[in-house]
Amino acid sequence: MRDILNAKMSRRGVLGAGAAGVSLLAMPSILRAQEKSLKIGVYGGYFKDSFDKNIFPEFTKATGIAVESVAEPTGEAWLVQLEQAARAGQAPADVSMMSQVAMLKGQATELWAPLDTGKIKNASNLLDRFVNKYPDGRVAGIGAVAWYITLVTNTDVYKEAPDSWAAFWDPANADKLGLLALVSNSFLLEVTAKTFMGGTNALDTEEGILKTFEKLAEVKPNVALWYRDEAQFEQALKSGEIPMGQYYHDVTGLAAADGHPVRSTFPKEGGIQDSGCWALSRASNKVEEAHVFIDYMSQPAIQAILSRKVGTAPTVKRELLDLTDAEFAAVSSDIEPIVPRYDLYQTKSDWLNQKWTELIVG
Repeated sequence: MRDILNAKMSRRGVLGAGAAGVSLLAMPSILRAQEKSLKIGVYGGYFKDSFDKNIFPEFTKATGIAVESVAEPTGEAWLVQLEQAARAGQAPADVSMMSQVAMLKGQATELWAPLDTGKIKNASNLLDRFVNKYPDGRVAGIGAVAWYITLVTNTDVYKEAPDSWAAFWDPANADKLGLLALVSNSFLLEVTAKTFMGGTNALDTEEGILKTFEKLAEVKPNVALWYRDEAQFEQALKSGEIPMGQYYHDVTGLAAADGHPVRSTFPKEGGIQDSGCWALSRASNKVEEAHVFIDYMSQPAIQAILSRKVGTAPTVKRELLDLTDAEFAAVSSDIEPIVPRYDLYQTKSDWLNQKWTELIVG
């Protein structure tokens, strides 16, 4: 169980800002016996192992397309590698799973070959927010997997689960919170805007962002730990030393199933939903195979397998899935999520980091 938890965390670390690099490995998961083949970049560790075991062999059986899976380094590092390779007319992977900020940065250089949704009939199964588009409407990426950051508590300390993110600001919770340390992976600006400012459109202007920072700053007396090391907070949550905070819903659920006194709650304002996209390098010559793969991965049955086997939230509409209520609740929620403002982390990254240091964690 611990290996699974660590691997789930490393999968998110690959996506998140400021994660440690992972060496680039290219490990064939299936020998290229077939004529058609595809190189697919996915996050390393347990995540890649799960795809190699549960997804890629079945895809090859169904389509005759052999898969060589590639373990990606961190989101930004992989983006740089893909961009440099594309300039040389090469593709270290044809299709890659990319973070939303990396998707936007890749759009700026036309790194992603536009996808033809006419050849991806299952794209219509996706929730709209999981179709990533260029400003002119061309499709740049299709939602691969999603996950949630939720409000977590130690059940020995908090007998009743809080129902709102506003609990973070309650003076009764002084020195009891563990919160993610970066503006770009905590999404606490979005949480603050949704909880107190009427929604994340409050972040449309610098004036609105500064007002949101001021409100968020009021949480500081309640924070015992701004964490980069997820394992450190997880241990403190389990022990009750830091009995409340934000953490990954699926990992918290696994810890609870392991007998630890922890719970994950989707607040009434929604959990924070982060996600990764399938994107096709403009340098790839496997356009047809890539469309077949992305269509395959967008099937409700495959999304359900990912939820059961990998612990990810589905990117397709709930009513299309055969997940039981318990299986769905283990990875997702029907409450409308807080969707991060990825555009801000692309266009205002330096300014946001500066204000975060000055006003929040400094």
